[in-house]
Amino acid sequence: MITRQRLAAGICTLLAALTAGAAFPAGAAAGEPAEQAAPKVELVLDVSGSMRARDIDGGSRMAAAKQAFNEVLDATPEEVRLGIRTLGANYRGDDRKTGCKDTEQLYPVGPLDRTEAKTAVATLAPTGWTPIGPALRKAATDLDGGEGTRRIVLISDGEDTCQPLDPCEVAREIAAKGIGLTIDTLGLVPDAKTRDQLSCIADATGGTYTSVRHKEELSDRVGQLVERAADPVVTPVAVDGADACAKAPTLKSGLYTDREEFGQHRWYRVDVEPGKELRASVSVAADRQVNPDHGVLLRAVTVHGREIVRGEAAGNGRTDVVSTGLRYPKAGSDDEDAPAEAVCLQVSHSFSAAGGVKTSPGLPLELTVDVVDGPDGADDVAAFGLGRGWWLLGALVLTGFLAGVLWGWISRWRVAVWRTN
Repeated sequence: MITRQRLAAGICTLLAALTAGAAFPAGAAAGEPAEQAAPKVELVLDVSGSMRARDIDGGSRMAAAKQAFNEVLDATPEEVRLGIRTLGANYRGDDRKTGCKDTEQLYPVGPLDRTEAKTAVATLAPTGWTPIGPALRKAATDLDGGEGTRRIVLISDGEDTCQPLDPCEVAREIAAKGIGLTIDTLGLVPDAKTRDQLSCIADATGGTYTSVRHKEELSDRVGQLVERAADPVVTPVAVDGADACAKAPTLKSGLYTDREEFGQHRWYRVDVEPGKELRASVSVAADRQVNPDHGVLLRAVTVHGREIVRGEAAGNGRTDVVSTGLRYPKAGSDDEDAPAEAVCLQVSHSFSAAGGVKTSPGLPLELTVDVVDGPDGADDVAAFGLGRGWWLLGALVLTGFLAGVLWGWISRWRVAVWRTN
């Protein structure tokens, strides 16, 4: 017992040391912290009259949004500069021209005063129109300046009511400026038209769309998006996966986006040099209504079709994104000119569209590929993946055999003594 405790303590100490090494690189330890531009996020909330509807866990959509905002404000990373903008919060009349100007910045983008921000949100009440397009234009201006990541998180429960200003076109205009601004959208109990419009807005800037029907989902998703803004900037690269390994595009380390039709497989290829390790992960998002009980499978196979390793995950309909990943260490070689191994990654999912829902385009997927130095001892990895574990397995077998022989001898001796007595 003491040995196990000491072993556990030693492992914890080692992990702590490794974590400290990762968190405080050499430059930082020498008193030279790396400067990083502050990320900016603006939460854009629909406060139109339809937010009064009471269809989210027995409460109103507005109450769910307020709860989500309070939880997100508590968890916002210190380095994030956060602001809040509303649409449809003030004008109650019927004049369309006036209603379509109804967007204001409730809390300016900057260092977060949680108490002040929560107080501002608490005063909101469902009121008027749904000017999504004008609100996005204003939000892009709110986030102007700086070199950090910029993200708009739009939460709405209905279509824009200020056509012909198409919010999809506004999102495309923002993307065309090349300012690196991402728009993520969340639809509260959305119908088909709302879902299509919010998906279009997100797709235009490389963002994500999430359908939300529960308070917990809303809080979790908004929190994830705010935290993501604090991550290092990684620009996804659009790629077209093939329908077979032989036709698959070759990918380097990076982040990639694609779409996968229902019932379809997508193939990608990665070259892994001896002594390196392939790490890959994939997320598939349901950007429309799908049936419950679904899964995602990521397989690494050789060009000859032999499976090397796989990762899989399942969902039950309460989440819109399912993710999984895998790792494959490539054994080293004494030959410095040894060629890289071509590894094919196969992505498949078991989502199925609900009745009457469009099946095209396919569901958006995000694929992360990273080829890094292999773990210590990768050169000794055996064909079946146990590596030095074969020594341990052999020792356990030998120990078991000797223990069996000894126990048998003791048992026979005890029987002989009993008979003598």
